[in-house]
Amino acid sequence: MSYLAVKHFHMTFVALSGILFLIRGLLMLADSPALQKRVLKIAPDVVDSLLLASAITMVVWSAQYPFVQNWLTAKVIALVAYIILGTVALKTGKTKAIRVTAFITALLIFAYIVKVALTRQVF
Repeated sequence: MSYLAVKHFHMTFVALSGILFLIRGLLMLADSPALQKRVLKIAPDVVDSLLLASAITMVVWSAQYPFVQNWLTAKVIALVAYIILGTVALKTGKTKAIRVTAFITALLIFAYIVKVALTRQVF
């Protein structure tokens, strides 16, 4: 498999991950019981695992590493923040206001990660 193929897989998983997070967040906002469906619990884990695997493959094959490349470092730090806020939004947020704030902030961080990936610019 070529680097370009892995990159395309990665971009596909980014889009799927973002779409699934958006759907789950909208269901959370609507207090929908659909959020508890098995597919919405398993699919994001599968997609995110494939996303991470493709990211690691690209890092190794390109020899561009976080904490060496500033833009990759920014993506990793933002990813950690996104995961934490996504967890608060969909699982651990004690109030609806906290969950909504975490959801919106996580979406903004997701957009930042995509922007950094496309431009390789931190700011």
